[in-house]
Amino acid sequence: MDISILLALQDFRNSGGAFLADFLSKMTYLGELNTVLIIMAIIYWCVSKDFGTYFLMGWSGNRLVNGVLKVTVCSYRPWIRDARIVPYGNSITTATGYSFPSGHTMNAATVYGGSAVNRNLPKALRVVLGILVALIAFSRIYLGVHTPQDILVGALCGTLVMFLTIKLMQWVSVHPEKDILVVCIGVGIAVIVAFYAAFKPYPMDYDAEGKLLVDGAKMANDTFKGIGWCIAFLTGWILERRFVRFSTDIPMVKRITRLTTGVLSYYAVSLILVPLIKGWIPGPAGTITSCFLQMFYISFIFPWCINHFEGST
Repeated sequence: MDISILLALQDFRNSGGAFLADFLSKMTYLGELNTVLIIMAIIYWCVSKDFGTYFLMGWSGNRLVNGVLKVTVCSYRPWIRDARIVPYGNSITTATGYSFPSGHTMNAATVYGGSAVNRNLPKALRVVLGILVALIAFSRIYLGVHTPQDILVGALCGTLVMFLTIKLMQWVSVHPEKDILVVCIGVGIAVIVAFYAAFKPYPMDYDAEGKLLVDGAKMANDTFKGIGWCIAFLTGWILERRFVRFSTDIPMVKRITRLTTGVLSYYAVSLILVPLIKGWIPGPAGTITSCFLQMFYISFIFPWCINHFEGST
């Protein structure tokens, strides 16, 4: 059934629907990891610290949930399951890890869906954000890189995690001294997931020529990324609460300065330091460490820099 839907969409795409594929390629970009991560960082640094914390915490949880489900279900990508499926353009390059559930959809549910449920935003904007989530999810099946069940479960899981994140933040606001408990439990779960992903058996299916269809160890790389991001956010969050306590209640000039310096320095970390770490530390340890640095910079290092340099001016 799912492959039949993808083949029908592919036929439409090839018979005149390329214009829609080009548009949806742009939509799918809005659900990519680096896109949503920089959006959340800008909100956290420059717009609303509380709202940004909600996004980053929910996204960290979503990446962990996505990683666990991927290495548990071990669902192959559509073109591996059926050679008739040919993903559009270079969209296959954004399809990493196992297929189920859709990471792009869960990313979209975090940032755009998480905003859509915020009653403080104008209703029209919330509707637009909801439509954006649907477009990003649909783009994944229209481009041929996910199945309908991948995006449906991704949307449901992403929304559920964001709902639970709201409840968790409300609980922490009432019991602020319990934040360390949240960190300990979250890091503990992430460590368990790391061992699970590293040592569980993966499917070993071969094609007619005896070539391994999918290398489970490589597919688990997305899971290790989520582990690094999750541990880093929780560590940075508790350290920021204890020792930094920066504010986003600042003049517009400072917001613009933060945005400019934050984005440029973030890309320096992501494009220079992260690849170096991956080169120095091979395998899952390198993936976890590099992603830890990336998120720790967002959640603690740059906020510390903000307080240090803004306080001295």
